[in-house]
Amino acid sequence: MEDTIKITADELKTYIERVEKLEQEKKDIQDHIREVYAKAADKGFDVKVMKQVVKLRKIDEDDREEQEMLLDTYKRALGMINEENNVT
Repeated sequence: MEDTIKITADELKTYIERVEKLEQEKKDIQDHIREVYAKAADKGFDVKVMKQVVKLRKIDEDDREEQEMLLDTYKRALGMINEENNVT
């Protein structure tokens, strides 16, 4: 019984240590991403727009087109689009 508890404790410790290592790697990657955005901002790029583009590129093309169409529909309904200048 004591051997079983020790094996289970060792296994748990291994999982915890793996998660901790991955969390550190995730933090390091997030730091690198922040650095890239900071460099882009220094070159004059709009970071907010860049983040939107990154988000859009993750979405399936059909889903993205559907979302853009819905957004356009909602903006029209709210009078946010000038119909004379909008060519679709």
